[in-house]
Amino acid sequence: MTARTALVVGALFAFAAVGLGAFGAHALKARLSADALAIWQTAVLYHGWHALALFGVGAVLLARPDAAPFAWAAWLFAAGIVVFSGSLYALAFTGVKALGAITPVGGLLLLAGWLAAAWGGWRA
Repeated sequence: MTARTALVVGALFAFAAVGLGAFGAHALKARLSADALAIWQTAVLYHGWHALALFGVGAVLLARPDAAPFAWAAWLFAAGIVVFSGSLYALAFTGVKALGAITPVGGLLLLAGWLAAAWGGWRA
């Protein structure tokens, strides 16, 4: 992933995290159970933190566009947000428990993103 893409996608994911957090706190508060709202909040938390991580990796790529581990980290963070938080949003909204089986895959993608970032830092 290029620095520009990581910065733009990171910023857009952060924007979406704020919007989805507000949506959950206001529009869904009366519609979802306390358990479903807790799932929604977990999705927002990981979504927001990893959007910032993606933005940070984009900043590193500005200075080191040839740093492949950081480019991998960016892809892994983006995919992890979609799979991890996306499955939790869907689970909270629909109540379909099978969606929870997808969530760990997203968690592994996020963890792999952190390992790629660590590898990039080690090599820097």
